[in-house]
Amino acid sequence: MMVEAFYIMIYCISKKMDVAGSHQLSLPYDSKCSRMHGHNWTITVFLASEDVNAEGMVMDYSHIKKAIHGYLDHGYLNDLLPFNPTAENIAAWVVHQFPQCYKAIVEESIGNVAQAYDNEFPIDARYLL
Repeated sequence: MMVEAFYIMIYCISKKMDVAGSHQLSLPYDSKCSRMHGHNWTITVFLASEDVNAEGMVMDYSHIKKAIHGYLDHGYLNDLLPFNPTAENIAAWVVHQFPQCYKAIVEESIGNVAQAYDNEFPIDARYLL
């Protein structure tokens, strides 16, 4: 049963997941990150909508997990993604996987965190999660 709204609502959800994978970065300077190595990333996806679907959800959490975790987990990211797989680029890729996604946070390791925001998202992200 869907709740009848008496006010204009903005619905926000987030899904946090751990993704294990390997990559190597293409860098113009000497770096250990240029060699293949792995991380246990924590990826958080933020979605918002002014409406919910017929089931009362912005999106089913299992669909988010399948699209991100199901695709990336235990993979070699250089083969799975069409760009240099930095945390920043992965965050941007995550944002573009769902039209309701306005932000993604990718924590490569403790203290190394990248965020990407959709500047064209129709709801002002400053007021969201």
